[in-house]
Amino acid sequence: MLCSAYVDCYTYTPTAFYSTPVAAYRNLLNLKGFSITHSKYGCAGWVTCSDVSGTTKDCRRLERSLVVYRSCVTMATPLGKRKGDGRRLLSGRQEQYNQHVEGAIVRIKMENFLTYDICEVFPGPHLNMIIGANGTGKSSIVCAICLGLAGKTSFIGRADKVGLYVKHGCQKGAVELELYRPSGNLILTREIQVSNNQSTWYINGKNSSLKAVEEQVAGLNIQVGNLCQFLPQDKVGEFAKLSKIDLLEATEKSIGPPEMYNYHCELKNYRKNEKELEDSYKSREEFLEKLKQRNERNRQDVERYYERKRHIDKIEMLERKRPWVEYENVRQQFEEVKQIRDQMKEELKRNQESHAPLNQQLQHYDKQYKQIDGRIKEKVVEIRETSQKCKQKQELLERKEKEVEDVQQSLRMRKAEELDRQKKIYNIRKMIEDWQNELNSMTNQESLQPEIDSIGRELHHIQDEKSNVESEMSDLRMERQNMEREKKDKSNRIKQFDNLLNLKEEKLQKRFADTYNAVLWFRENKERFKKRVCLPIMLEINVKSHQHAKYVENHISMNDMRAFVFESQEDMDTFLKEVRDNRRLRVNAVCSPQESFADRNPSKPITELEHYGFFSYLRELFDAPYPVMNYLVSQYMVHNVPVGTDKTRHMIEKVIKETGLRQMYTAEERYITKVSAYSNNVISSNISLKAAQFLTVTVDPEERRQASEQYKEIEKKCTLLEARVGELISKQKLLDKKDNDLRLRKKEILDMKTKKRQLEQKISTKHDSLKQLEQENMNLEDYEQQADGKIREINVQKKTFLTELTELIKNCMLLNKEKVDMALENTTVLWKKNKIEYEYKEATSRLKELESQFVAADEKKHNLLEICKGLLRKARQVCKLGPNDEVPQDFQTAFRMETLAYLLSIHSNYDDCKAFQSLPNTLDEIDAVLNEERSRASCFTGLNSSVVEDFTNRTREIEEITEELNRKKTELDHFRQNILQVKEGWINPLKQLVEKINEQFSSFFRSMQCVGEVDLHTENEENYDKYGIRIRVKFRSSTQLHELTPNHQSGGERSVSTMLYLMSLQELNRCPFRVVDEINQGMDPVNERRVFEMVVKTACKESTSQYFFITPKLLQNLTYTDKMTVLFVFNGPYMLEPTKWNLKAFHRRRRRAAAVTD
Repeated sequence: MLCSAYVDCYTYTPTAFYSTPVAAYRNLLNLKGFSITHSKYGCAGWVTCSDVSGTTKDCRRLERSLVVYRSCVTMATPLGKRKGDGRRLLSGRQEQYNQHVEGAIVRIKMENFLTYDICEVFPGPHLNMIIGANGTGKSSIVCAICLGLAGKTSFIGRADKVGLYVKHGCQKGAVELELYRPSGNLILTREIQVSNNQSTWYINGKNSSLKAVEEQVAGLNIQVGNLCQFLPQDKVGEFAKLSKIDLLEATEKSIGPPEMYNYHCELKNYRKNEKELEDSYKSREEFLEKLKQRNERNRQDVERYYERKRHIDKIEMLERKRPWVEYENVRQQFEEVKQIRDQMKEELKRNQESHAPLNQQLQHYDKQYKQIDGRIKEKVVEIRETSQKCKQKQELLERKEKEVEDVQQSLRMRKAEELDRQKKIYNIRKMIEDWQNELNSMTNQESLQPEIDSIGRELHHIQDEKSNVESEMSDLRMERQNMEREKKDKSNRIKQFDNLLNLKEEKLQKRFADTYNAVLWFRENKERFKKRVCLPIMLEINVKSHQHAKYVENHISMNDMRAFVFESQEDMDTFLKEVRDNRRLRVNAVCSPQESFADRNPSKPITELEHYGFFSYLRELFDAPYPVMNYLVSQYMVHNVPVGTDKTRHMIEKVIKETGLRQMYTAEERYITKVSAYSNNVISSNISLKAAQFLTVTVDPEERRQASEQYKEIEKKCTLLEARVGELISKQKLLDKKDNDLRLRKKEILDMKTKKRQLEQKISTKHDSLKQLEQENMNLEDYEQQADGKIREINVQKKTFLTELTELIKNCMLLNKEKVDMALENTTVLWKKNKIEYEYKEATSRLKELESQFVAADEKKHNLLEICKGLLRKARQVCKLGPNDEVPQDFQTAFRMETLAYLLSIHSNYDDCKAFQSLPNTLDEIDAVLNEERSRASCFTGLNSSVVEDFTNRTREIEEITEELNRKKTELDHFRQNILQVKEGWINPLKQLVEKINEQFSSFFRSMQCVGEVDLHTENEENYDKYGIRIRVKFRSSTQLHELTPNHQSGGERSVSTMLYLMSLQELNRCPFRVVDEINQGMDPVNERRVFEMVVKTACKESTSQYFFITPKLLQNLTYTDKMTVLFVFNGPYMLEPTKWNLKAFHRRRRRAAAVTD
């Protein structure tokens, strides 16, 4: 077996601790069976254990020695000699090469690199444990591996310029890595210049380029940029931040066969090209569809254009035919008008001969009509005079009738007045009788006066009682106002306390919104918890003085300040499951210890520390519920942290030396002391206190309790006062009611006296009215006799007027009869006259009409002749007949369309002639068709030949795009076929690979009594750039599987998950080595031990790749194997200088120690 280690002056073993270099080296030399060799370089040394006579147990004793080193001493011995000595001393190392996988690191050399002057490291073929405290230079080896293998500075996460990795004060540094290859090791050298921040590359000692180095590294499947292979310290947290897609790519590059990642890239490229082609195909298809739609829209315009052209052509043919039709029509009209003119001339001559006899008859009847009309007018005058006399007699009769009516009306009015007087007399007598009865029924007024006096006395007594009640109520109201004022003051004081608490919650909401939302949820769901639950500590703590708030806030971490405090672990799990898992709120929670810590006494009474300026322990500066105080005492020792003043700060060295306090506060600073584990020296640090933010709001609980009690006492007194006021109000209402009843009774008595006087006055008045009415008696019989005499006289006069009227009516009737006879005679003459007159007028009108018709016909004949000549000239022009061409005989007698077609055929083609013959043969039909064609042609507006041209061009473009789409469809089918072929070679091996990872990952988690799964995740099987590896873990049985994210799991849980995933890749890994830097820092001891055992078990198997595990510390009594290599990085003030290393002396000591043992 072979085990190597760095050695330091401080060496811890299970049995002894040595503090000098000599003792430390002697302890190592006394380990039985180990030969110690040293590779001479400036900052570290190797201890190589060869299996000469040692045992595995002794090797493990050496491996369990944890030491730390970093040196800035430069070797004086030439480097070449040291390297040669080291090679000679490391006999048998070449035999290990057959255990390395191709590409494994067999040697790392650093010169002026970070903390190292010169350093050369020889890792083992399996698990390499690089151990050393923080800052000793472990990660410098990781940086050398990354930069030496052409890695970028961003892969490390430290300085962004490569020149910053050269040791301070040096102008040049170098990193050299030797990689194992069966055909011969590959040595890569990188020299870094600080001045220009550039690097020079060498391959096997020959100058080379960065690209050539990258090709060599890639050929060995080394990927320092892959977090699954190379996980430096500053990138550990980024592994959990890797998306599922990035994790899949990193895993493919790390453990998949070479063609897997290439297939994946090809699939993504194919899919990308396919999508681009699909998008192009769809866009061109959409464009084609738009062209087709546009052509379809324009097709109608094109059809309309051609249809318009057909209409225009037809219009031209109609316009050519119309003049001939128009000429023929006018010629026919001319012939007809000429014939009609001749007929009118003959008729006019006949009418003139028959017109004279009618004129003579008309004059005779007109004379006879005028004679009869004169006699009728004379009779009308006589009838009018007789009618006037009748009218006068009629008016006299009407006046006499009116006189009779007046006399009768006067008599009726006298009778009505007498009847009304009798009724009034009866009513007055009845009214006097009723009033007299009422007056007799009234009580004697003298008997009412004693009752009035008694009522007055009772009213006076009631007024006294009411005054007393009102006085008492006024006193009670004043006392109640005082109570209300005091009650309001106490309520305002309580509100002030509550507002201070609300101010705390507002600060919590602004700074930690999730915690505030969790508080709201908890207040609505308190009943779900079995034991007491306290709100976030910052809400529960009440600092007694706002000046002391800064001490409490600086002492308690902000994570705990916003944490809920539970007495029951079960309640806490229920709470976290609801708010964290279901509501996705980032909330902290702690569980108060079951043991009582809150009442513990400080290690020293405060009185013993007062002379140092301390005035109180931190626990005494604030109040908190018992679970909160119990937690703070157990976690923050608030009962044992004193608080001092400026006096304490001025004598702080004395305080630290004499009191032995671990933590303390002065006025503005916090001091922490600890004892060095190496030198027992006391180390102190101080931090300036930050101003308080949350606990400046103070509420005195005792004062608030007293205010609440006083408020309740005032409420009781107010209730009693209200009850007494209610009693007085009831009493006041009874007195008011009694007072009202008495006053009403008094008013009734007084009203009775007044009413009696009024009745006596009314009776006297009515007696006077009755006497007056009785004296107004009249004699109706005398008045009736006088009225009858007047009526008789009037009737005699009426008889005389009636006789005269009858005679006048008879004369008027005779005159009207004579008038009617003459009117009938006159009507007969008038009828004959009108008849002759009508015939005369008809004859005259007919004669004039014939004369005008004759003139019009003659004029029309002349006009038509001129029109025919013009139309003939126009028709000849349309048909393109010369001035000397004769019109065919057919046109001279009658218009024939065949002849016209013949004329047109001379100057047109056969189609035009045929179309011409199909046109209408009448002018109306031609005009109708012409108007119709023009109307149709006018409907086709906005059309021109460019529409047809565009339509033709688009049709040609549609054909071209259709051919292009056919080609693209064929290309797209080809892409899809390629995708199917590549997918078959990628997806199945990938699923098998992920399944193997899942088996290892799940197995590791089961061994830790946890659950973990790894699966291939995608939302759409066709989106190959969205495929990813999903890691889901569960560390508690009460929770569900959750995806590994930077926020959900704790830092330790993420570290465990990351480490186990990387270990799951180890056996499947085809990369030469893997580097993991300080991933165990966040783990608890149990998980760290389990993970370490898994790392050792997995990384030390046969045929596994090289593994570098960097850590600043390890637990004791861990499990080790023979295939491990432990590398100790040293650091300390007593480090042996490199020039004093004497390997021969070390060998002599070993041999002597072995001899003594034997």
